[in-house]
Amino acid sequence: MEPPRGESSVRAGRTGDGEGGSGLVSRSVRVEAPPFRAVVAAADSPRVVWAAPGEATVVGGGAAATLTAAGADRFTAIRDAAADLFASGDVHAGTLAARPRLFGGFAYHDEHDGTAPWTGYPAAGFLLPRVQVTYTGTDPTTGDPDAGGEAWLTVTAAGPDAAPEAVEARLRDARTALESLSEPDPVAAPPGVADRRRTTDRDAWHDSVNAALTRIEAGDLRKVVLAQALEADLERPLDIPATLTRLAERYPDCYRFLLEPISPDGGDSTPDGDATVGGRPSFFGATPERLVDLTGRTVETGALAGTTGRGETPAEDEWLARELLHDGKNVHEHEIVADAIRDQLAPYAASVATGERGIRRLATVQHIETPITAELGADRHVLDLVEALHPTPAVGGLPPGRALRTIRDTEPFDRGWYAAPVGWFDAAGYGSFAVAIRSAVASPDGDRVSLFAGVGLVTDSDPDREWDEVQLKYRPILDELE
Repeated sequence: MEPPRGESSVRAGRTGDGEGGSGLVSRSVRVEAPPFRAVVAAADSPRVVWAAPGEATVVGGGAAATLTAAGADRFTAIRDAAADLFASGDVHAGTLAARPRLFGGFAYHDEHDGTAPWTGYPAAGFLLPRVQVTYTGTDPTTGDPDAGGEAWLTVTAAGPDAAPEAVEARLRDARTALESLSEPDPVAAPPGVADRRRTTDRDAWHDSVNAALTRIEAGDLRKVVLAQALEADLERPLDIPATLTRLAERYPDCYRFLLEPISPDGGDSTPDGDATVGGRPSFFGATPERLVDLTGRTVETGALAGTTGRGETPAEDEWLARELLHDGKNVHEHEIVADAIRDQLAPYAASVATGERGIRRLATVQHIETPITAELGADRHVLDLVEALHPTPAVGGLPPGRALRTIRDTEPFDRGWYAAPVGWFDAAGYGSFAVAIRSAVASPDGDRVSLFAGVGLVTDSDPDREWDEVQLKYRPILDELE
């Protein structure tokens, strides 16, 4: 395998699949696409799901290896530990999409401590799945029984004792198990919400927003994003595969993901055997915001900031979109984000190009969007760019340091992995990451879900209007619970 590029200076914590060492063996075989929800339900913990526009959908289960890191050097530490993991490999993937990849993410803050509801989620954590199903046909999460198309089954092991013969035997067993999966029942209805609790009441929100606006008016800040959390008690345990399917039907152009904790205190690692969360927390979502995609030296990213609702009719929808594109507060917020992303890319890029500003329409909201592409001046690892771009002003603020301190001092909850980078990267250092907004984390028994949503504050922000926007941004996840 081609190892990632870049120097190795800091080691992250790493565990294998019981075999130790640094060897990696991976085998893949083409299979008839199995039912998506059945695969997710049957997968061993920790489970990962990644479904993104223009990408193959991946379901992973079990850990061939895990990488964890903490502190300010966590991006470098993960990159360097991955270089060690991928340095020696015997890989027969069959197709590029089925290659071994590391899936995971980072906490929003460097000093993340992993307290509830984020138990088991480290400051940085990535999983190399032991068993991976890659759907290379039409998106299988839509619920269409013919949507799966072609798929690939990959089995991977890491360690000095990871012999090709053993991996090939596991691959045969995994294929037999996959072929025995039956079509699941129709997609379950949402579990229902029995009760909900806010971390921030309206009076406290007014105080926080007005304090932030005072700092903006004084010149200490140009922008800051403040978030809220909403805890919902469910009437029935959450069905994760069904929830992901419903999110796919409503948000097919978003990045849908499931990430279970890889830390030892995140739960057991036995097969789940049912469709609920199976004894581990589950971080999931459908985010419209791409952080960065890197293939070769080509970078794709974009600015997504400025929000309004959807109209009752096509004419009202168009009117709202036009109003958004000409609204002073929203346009100002968007320009701050776009300018900052270009500045963050500039040290790495030979050229940066900005596309035409437009409207991104989702099921419940509309955003102002500007695509941004760049050509790098030299080979870089995608994690170099993830570190450079996180947090974008769309989820943080400017200046970054002052905005982060304001967020820490103001928000009465831990953001955990909310609004942070989630995604994957491969042995070449290429990868795809999204910003984990429109997301939630479910408790281990699936009876409670914590939702998160935030808004950007700039000059002329109004506390009541921003409160309403937060409630609008809860809807993508809340609609799949109620």
